[in-house]
Amino acid sequence: MTIDRIVLAAAGLFILISLLLAQLHSTNWLWVTAFVGANLLQSAFTGFCPMAIILKRLGFKPGCAF
Repeated sequence: MTIDRIVLAAAGLFILISLLLAQLHSTNWLWVTAFVGANLLQSAFTGFCPMAIILKRLGFKPGCAF
């Protein structure tokens, strides 16, 4: 699995988990969803993704985007 796919899968997972927690526990969990969405948006324009940097240092194979 490449860094690109891991980042997208993790973002999707975080969004789904935070939506579930917002429904079951507190609407404050929607801030996690907003944070993940904002990071995805800024990485689309800048190419900077903190998770991609961490995954690269851990030795995962880079993809096209990161």
